[in-house]
Amino acid sequence: MASDMRPLNSQEGQICGVSDQACHSKSKSDNDGKPSRAKANGVSSLSGSHNDVKFLKENSGACNLNSDHANPLSVDGAKVSIARSELIDSSDDDGCLHVVNESCMTCDDLFQESDREQPGGTLEDLFSFNDEEDDDSDWEPSARLVLNKWFCLNCTMPNMEEFTHCQNCDELKGSVVVGYDAFKAHLAQAALLSADTALPSVSTAVGFDERMLLHSEIEVKPNPHPERPDRLRAIAASLAAAGIFPSKCVMVPPREITKEELLMVHTSDHIDSVEQTKNMLYSYFTSDTYANGHSACAAKLAAGICADLASLIVFGRVRNGFAMVRPPGHHAGVKQAMGFCLHNNAAVAALAAQRAGAKKVLIVDWDVHHGNGTQEIFDGDNSVLYISLHRHEDGSFYPGTGAAHEVGVMDGQGFSVNIPWSRGGVGDNDYIFAFQHVVLPIAAEFAPDITIISAGFDAARGDPLGCCDVTPFGYSRMTSMLTACSQGKLLVILEGGYNLRSISSSATEVVKVLLGDNPIYDTGATEPSEEGIQTVLQVLSIQQQFWPVLVPSFASVLALQRSVFNKYSE
Repeated sequence: MASDMRPLNSQEGQICGVSDQACHSKSKSDNDGKPSRAKANGVSSLSGSHNDVKFLKENSGACNLNSDHANPLSVDGAKVSIARSELIDSSDDDGCLHVVNESCMTCDDLFQESDREQPGGTLEDLFSFNDEEDDDSDWEPSARLVLNKWFCLNCTMPNMEEFTHCQNCDELKGSVVVGYDAFKAHLAQAALLSADTALPSVSTAVGFDERMLLHSEIEVKPNPHPERPDRLRAIAASLAAAGIFPSKCVMVPPREITKEELLMVHTSDHIDSVEQTKNMLYSYFTSDTYANGHSACAAKLAAGICADLASLIVFGRVRNGFAMVRPPGHHAGVKQAMGFCLHNNAAVAALAAQRAGAKKVLIVDWDVHHGNGTQEIFDGDNSVLYISLHRHEDGSFYPGTGAAHEVGVMDGQGFSVNIPWSRGGVGDNDYIFAFQHVVLPIAAEFAPDITIISAGFDAARGDPLGCCDVTPFGYSRMTSMLTACSQGKLLVILEGGYNLRSISSSATEVVKVLLGDNPIYDTGATEPSEEGIQTVLQVLSIQQQFWPVLVPSFASVLALQRSVFNKYSE
């Protein structure tokens, strides 16, 4: 352990916009009007020690592997790219990942397994990259590693060796996540929600299981994958530091979703292909969507937690809930895994809510990427209303779907509502403006029995993939606005978000709202941007034919657009 182990002050990050670093996204174009490098709020959850042995064991994979280009393997009809296809044998003594009796081992057992000495890697192993091209990629590192660069743990961006702080988020070089152990120590003390648990009339349930931390990219690469276990550790540490966990929440007992439940969302071939990954050391569904021997278990736990939280909320056992889960899910479609997602957690939760008695379900997706999988699953279903706010840029931003004219098919026409931002840098004012004029009027008319938020925090200030400017205030305000949509029956499911400080502070403010706190106050509220007004007006012009309640909003926003145009043309 380093002798200078100390917590950092809450360092303020900067919005993605450093001139020599492109966003980690499919869109390669510079965006006119991108805001300057503004400061980000955040709960400090990082420490300036790079020699935390436990951190290295948990994040570098159970063994060093050659990063030879993977060969495609067809698994039950799905293309899975694997780098090593030997079955995972529990009798191995090389420290690799194990499957015991085809079920998940506990985290402590697996971490003990990884204590054994690991084989070393060559420089070629460490610095080679998978060059497979895949137009499905949501993650394109801004620079190939050279020996004089280091990658920031907080935001994953590369920096030149001479810098002591990240040039994107200002994080100290060599920082590691701290505070998770405090959260872990409270897990055994947390009140578990069971059938006979006596609960207060107002309560919030949290879903989490440590085994989801075992889902990680095993192939040795010098650059960290954005979707990494530290995302959950950072949020958990922040909740513990804020005094939210365990004193103010109950825990839902984790369980793995059943195949029968998954078959309501995905094809049998897709489910089997994800399940097959437990027999592989590591594998790839797309160039950016990885799996290891524990990913199938993690994905089933995530879906099971979301399903049970949705059911408990509909039954009235708890008022609302926060699913602190990974891998994320909103890109996973009927028959494919993509965009870091294996099973569609929000879709599973929506159908579980309907089995529990909810007739109408609202899904609001504020992840910076369009939830193409969720839209596909409910495209023709008028009992599930899907509203997505996302960066789109005429289809050039990943995954390319989610244009305003995508409104659903057949009976589902009008039940897909897409609010596609035309540029990066979109912040609180545009999001809240869209909520006021599109999201809330439609939601009130729809009158859902439960609202599910696909809560990606990659539109947050400083995120390396989203490059937008939503603050913790923005997320707390949007959460508060949605509490009225279904009598407070609200389930928040973690999706994306890759700046550890941003996701931890934003998620904490969202959970505070679930607990009944008022949104944090923002003193700098201003009008929406011209581009934001134009996007909302476009959506209103299309959706008002399905939702007549939007006609007054359309007239109001049209008048505002004319006013703004006149002001700037004078």
